[in-house]
Amino acid sequence: MFREHSAWLSTVEMAQARQKLIQQLSYEIKDKRVLEIMGRVPRELFVPPSSQHLAYENIPLPIDLGQTISQPFIVALMTEALELKGNEKVLELGTGSGYQTAILAELARCVISVERHQKLLDKARSTLKLLGYRNVELQLAEKRLGWPDGAPYDAIIVTAGAPNASRELLDQLGPGGRLVIPVGTPFEQQLMKIVKHDGRLDTVNLGPVRFVPLIGEDAWPTE
Repeated sequence: MFREHSAWLSTVEMAQARQKLIQQLSYEIKDKRVLEIMGRVPRELFVPPSSQHLAYENIPLPIDLGQTISQPFIVALMTEALELKGNEKVLELGTGSGYQTAILAELARCVISVERHQKLLDKARSTLKLLGYRNVELQLAEKRLGWPDGAPYDAIIVTAGAPNASRELLDQLGPGGRLVIPVGTPFEQQLMKIVKHDGRLDTVNLGPVRFVPLIGEDAWPTE
């Protein structure tokens, strides 16, 4: 019987699409652990049912409340930039669907993730629990950026565009900590990696990106 390929994918087709995506990512992403984890975390569970057939296309996808799940390449790039070895405490700003959270949870000792939308937080918590992640703590975001109660962090990842590399977040990094954050306007940013050393900050520009705006004190005050 004829079926529209765009409507759904079989288990075999989904596995093939995932393998193809990882092969594409491997041309630019060199951290084998990042590729391995992204090759097994089921992205299709973090997107709406209507988009599951697109889960392994290298594109961002809409989720609820005007938010998005990032393009897989950007997820891989940001994760690789954190240089995780397995014993880190990581802070994530912008839980969203929880997909990036799951990737981090596979690569770090523990993850604290904050999200300002209760609906997204509840859905992410449900998905992460379903997949058995026990080293993740989800929190509803406050006006202040980050989660100071858990500081210091070995790495901080921001999945929304900020006007600057927030001093509030830099203060929550421990020595040698890495902050990966999109910096620019509410409509387009440059992805910055900032490493905190004693007395100095080393900054690397990882290229242009486009994220939804980061909302809060020391960020954008309104949508």
